[in-house]
Amino acid sequence: MTFLQNGRTNKKNRQSNVWHVGQYVRLSKEDGDKPESDSIQNQQRIISKHIEYMEQQGEQIASVKVYSDDGYAGGSLNRPAFQQMMRAVEAGEINCVIFKDLSRLGRNYPELGKLMEDYFPQKGVRVISVLNNLDSLKSPETYCSAIVSFSNIVNDDYIRQLSIKIKSTLDMKRNSGEFIGNYAPYGYVKSPEDRHKLVIDPEAAEVVRMIFNWYADGASASGITKKLNALHIITPSAYKTQKGCKGFVSHSSGGKKVGTWSITTINSILRNEVYIGNLVQGKFKSISYRSKQMVPNEQTEWIVVEGTHEAIISDEQFTIVHDRLSRHTRVAPKNTETYLLSGMVFCGTCGRRLNRCTTNGYGSSRCPTRTYAADKCQCPYTSEKKLEKITLSAVQRQIGLLVDAKKAIEQARKQSVSSNMRDEYTSALHRAEKEKQRLSEARFKLYDNLQKGILDQEEYEHFRAQYKAEMLTQEAHIKQLQDSLAAIKDSRKADDEFISFFEKFGNIQTLDRAVITHLIDRIVVNDAKHIQVYFKFSNECNRILDLAESV
Repeated sequence: MTFLQNGRTNKKNRQSNVWHVGQYVRLSKEDGDKPESDSIQNQQRIISKHIEYMEQQGEQIASVKVYSDDGYAGGSLNRPAFQQMMRAVEAGEINCVIFKDLSRLGRNYPELGKLMEDYFPQKGVRVISVLNNLDSLKSPETYCSAIVSFSNIVNDDYIRQLSIKIKSTLDMKRNSGEFIGNYAPYGYVKSPEDRHKLVIDPEAAEVVRMIFNWYADGASASGITKKLNALHIITPSAYKTQKGCKGFVSHSSGGKKVGTWSITTINSILRNEVYIGNLVQGKFKSISYRSKQMVPNEQTEWIVVEGTHEAIISDEQFTIVHDRLSRHTRVAPKNTETYLLSGMVFCGTCGRRLNRCTTNGYGSSRCPTRTYAADKCQCPYTSEKKLEKITLSAVQRQIGLLVDAKKAIEQARKQSVSSNMRDEYTSALHRAEKEKQRLSEARFKLYDNLQKGILDQEEYEHFRAQYKAEMLTQEAHIKQLQDSLAAIKDSRKADDEFISFFEKFGNIQTLDRAVITHLIDRIVVNDAKHIQVYFKFSNECNRILDLAESV
């Protein structure tokens, strides 16, 4: 290692209740090439909040010095700021080292273990890892457990920890009123000085004001859509692309292929609090750290910060607009329920959601582009009864395929009671438990050997600590194996539950709204003869069907 280790124990530091803090932050070159990246700033913010918490708990912080290695990988301890901090430790200027998490201190686990297990304790230096919840003074048992488990870190746990760190950082940004989206909302751009702050885009903001003024004056969302298209004002998605956002797909699902305004886009703008200077973030969350699939977050979990940027619309006008929106209903007159396929049918040509209309008492679906920009789409009117018949047939066929797949999978399970992977995990678990038992028995015998004079006190303490470390390693290994076996079991259970979810709609003869909302993602009308029904969880369905074919 590149730092000094002369065996001196600084007793003054060890007993001190006054802390001279070394605040260490690090970022690799691969993470950014700015003079000091935002991640460095976030690390400093997390550590500073923890220091504030320490002071609130009555701890005396005499001094704080920041050591920042921006652009240095964690595989080596030969980093300028790190070495400077080590010299300060040697000189007795620092008796407490704080960092965001263990990975910031380093990723070379053998050297890191020596540093934390030997060097810092010898120097009487208190070590705090904020996000790992480690404090060598307050929780020495947890601290030691973390050291001996460095070599046993598994990929799944690494991903979980990484997910927690990212979420913590993003939540901190959101709570601080920083915008963390990829693209600024229509009417704004990201500030050139601070990409987490929104500033008004004058050209687009004028269109936003027009939309709010028209709606406040009594125009409908449909009427506003027609006006914008008639004025040849380009859509938010087209505007973003024109301004150089090459990766931008669309502001909303409406009109993404033909470049025309839609009611969906208008309603999205009218409901967005960003236009009165507020940021509403965290509306969606991932279902698991293992998956990128996003689901709506509970509204109580949304992070709302007011007054984060300049408003385009006044609070008074926004209140008037929302009063009108709150009175709007999507249920047709004289009806109390939503139509069966409402919101589910889309045009295969332009991507718009089809509207329902009635002629002589018969319902049908039509593409709104034909109404607002007739020259750009000729999607045919489609009978409601025809759509319902095709959808029912598709649901029956999908349920039948999954039921047959379940039978094939169950038959394969009967023929092969246990998989090789499960057998290997079970055998490894048995060996690990036996080794833990052996270590436990050996540890108990140490005291007898001490009493008999076979071991002196120093040897006793050495072997006792060694056995304790090895037992902790075995316990971590056992936990990993138990989790792996549980994952195999849970995977089988999840497959059965997923198929059962579809099975409960078995023998279905008529459609209802519950079936549609549970099973159908969308229905796409390409032309009168080509209508496709897309199911939710299509990837999971295909995986199970492929599994059934392979057994």
